Amino acid sequence: MTERLAADAAGIARAAELLRAGALVAFGTETVYGLGGDATSERAVAAIFAAKDRPRFNPLICHVTDADAAFALVRPTDAARSLSAAFWPGPLTLVLPRRANCPVALLAGAGLDTLAVRVPAHPVARALIRAAGRPVAAPSANRSGRISPTAAEHVLADLGGRIAAVLDSGPCAVGVESSVLELSGQVPRLLRPGGAALEDIAAIIGRVETTGSEAVRSPGMLASHYAPRLPLRLEATEVEPDEALLAFGPPPPGARTVFQLSERRDLTEAAARLFAGLHVLDASGMPRIAAMPVPPHGLGRAINDRLARAAAPRP
Repeated sequence: MTERLAADAAGIARAAELLRAGALVAFGTETVYGLGGDATSERAVAAIFAAKDRPRFNPLICHVTDADAAFALVRPTDAARSLSAAFWPGPLTLVLPRRANCPVALLAGAGLDTLAVRVPAHPVARALIRAAGRPVAAPSANRSGRISPTAAEHVLADLGGRIAAVLDSGPCAVGVESSVLELSGQVPRLLRPGGAALEDIAAIIGRVETTGSEAVRSPGMLASHYAPRLPLRLEATEVEPDEALLAFGPPPPGARTVFQLSERRDLTEAAARLFAGLHVLDASGMPRIAAMPVPPHGLGRAINDRLARAAAPRP
């Protein structure tokens, strides 16, 4: 049975106790709910992969309380220090070379020489990591390839009975995962668009590559990912009678089952509602989902990335 813990002092203390004992605890961040485990324990990290049915070559993000704690695990560059000052706490993950004495389990980084680190902005998440007293590896708290959770109910529906507890931190404000930026090479590379806009990152450090990599060096790089059970059609400007609609702005005529990301076409609102909308439409009883176009700038980049992966052919 998975415990549902309140986000108060007692709940945080219980969640931290479970993490220190090697158990898995889901907790809310500003992005999505994370499935937390002791990042220094190979057994706990392996349990994360098992609970999620996650491919082992897909690395995990290590969550810490501040930049000093992050840079104790990885070797920072000047760009990393500038970005951490601007974005942390917040929805930006940096991929940097592991330090020689890094205590994080190799499995958490999928055996790579780099590690993904982040300082979450949610006060409950930071209090939990502080109380646990160690870095917390935390991918999204869902089975691998499924829709990411933005509420405790989503976690329980997907992982109930598979994990020790969920710390109910309320709905997630950002609603898409963190942006992942690799800084271990000569040129910064955006591995995953997310809650930190590419334009804002580039304004601080200059040119950022957005080309892919053969190696899966960050979470969220698998082709079919964040997938609902129903087939998903993209760039829909009209809706068929057997389709539920993920709307962005006024829906086309004939739409009967609609989840509105943002009637005002506000990208921040749409990002925060994206995964909740996919959950709702996936359970709507309709045979298929159609998604209206979303502009490919700012947070729209992250939304379109998630939708493209959700619509990709299944393995």
